[in-house]
Amino acid sequence: MLVGDALSAEQIDQIGRTLQRANRETGLHFSVFLGDPIDGSAPRDFAVHAHAALGDALARKAVLILVAPSARRVEIVTGSEVNHRVNDRACGLAALSMSGNFAGGDLPGGIVTGIRMLADSAGQGSRARVRVGR
Repeated sequence: MLVGDALSAEQIDQIGRTLQRANRETGLHFSVFLGDPIDGSAPRDFAVHAHAALGDALARKAVLILVAPSARRVEIVTGSEVNHRVNDRACGLAALSMSGNFAGGDLPGGIVTGIRMLADSAGQGSRARVRVGR
């Protein structure tokens, strides 16, 4: 699936703005891959490989969200410098919330919700929280 087939330009822009805000407010690097693995691999394997492809320095502080609609999977991969800020529980809750939105037919809303939840988790403590809004 191509992103343009699933999302409008406005929805892509909204996701982009949410990613930029999450990056800015947490100091981490958030990214989203929407689509099925292009090499035919399992979604988790592809997500881990895509995360590693960011390069060592960036991958250490990165959160990659893979949404594979045909496989009905959400995978979240975090770097070594992120694990203490975005733990497995936070990733599980974000994936569950995203899946609920997807089941209701709201693909872009699910992605935005997931980014915000993960950024909120990362931002707890001395960092600012990502707020809902345009």
